[in-house]
Amino acid sequence: MFEQLFSSPTVAESEVGTLRPRKGVIIGAGQVGMACAYSLLIQNCLDEMVLQDINQEKVEGEVMDLVHGIPFVEPTSVKAGTVAQEGRDADIVIITAGAKQRPGESRLDLVQRNVGIFKNLIGEIVKYCPNAILLIVSNPVDIMTYVSLKLSGLPRSRVLGSGTILDTARFRYVLARQLQVAPRSIHAYIIGEHGDSEVPVWSKVNIAGTPLADMQSPEAREALHPLSQQVKNAAYEIIQRKGYTAYAIGLGVTAMVQAILRDQNRILTVSSFIEGFYDIEGVCLSLPTVVNRQGATRIVNLSLSEIERQQLQQSAKVLQDAIAPLVV
Repeated sequence: MFEQLFSSPTVAESEVGTLRPRKGVIIGAGQVGMACAYSLLIQNCLDEMVLQDINQEKVEGEVMDLVHGIPFVEPTSVKAGTVAQEGRDADIVIITAGAKQRPGESRLDLVQRNVGIFKNLIGEIVKYCPNAILLIVSNPVDIMTYVSLKLSGLPRSRVLGSGTILDTARFRYVLARQLQVAPRSIHAYIIGEHGDSEVPVWSKVNIAGTPLADMQSPEAREALHPLSQQVKNAAYEIIQRKGYTAYAIGLGVTAMVQAILRDQNRILTVSSFIEGFYDIEGVCLSLPTVVNRQGATRIVNLSLSEIERQQLQQSAKVLQDAIAPLVV
């Protein structure tokens, strides 16, 4: 039909190379899912992107809105579909589906509602995308990462959650604003639960490799500690004002996808299955972790102060108590 547009002969199918495109599926086309999709699209992370949602009409509209912007970015195939069809053999499956956190509701309050949703999703993913890495974003993310690991039967490295990557980013941002340096010049971590028991690792905060303890008096450092409360309460503050959070976690998920698909060996505070770190066993929570093409591969042996160790163990207990009554 368009032969006159081209002077060279059509390449025969047998001559097409075998370079495999990078394929990702996002399950859940709500605010978080679409923030992830938009960020991944404009940063050229995938060659093929499939969006899946229970609301078929909405997801088709979202795809239409995205593809109309393709002429402005690197080419990407964006489709509405399912892991069983268009998403088969994806490299990465991102799950943002689930009940939305309501004003005044903790992330742990979402557990029972979201476990039911995941029981219907994980089997399909494993069946049709057996080699995929599962990236869990739905809250409560640490528990849903644990549930996904148990339901899938996949190696623990291939099931990871967004964990405290956003909390860590918020921590670095508020510190940077207070200290008047760029956030990327600060190394600081929030570990443990992505939630109310999260732990700021004050003992390891450094600027350009220089510990904060060497730069300020004990009184000045103590004055910074309320900033960690701002970090812990940030999501509640945003939800109270606009009903949801989306943009920052979309960027955080993009950093995770880049670390995985580009084999970056990047250290991120992702949620993964923990055994033996400070006597913590059988729970998913966040620690600085090397993320690459195999997923969450190595946990940094972070030395903590005694109070930080106790806080981390308490955070793990909160999650263990929440997991105990679940039937997975």
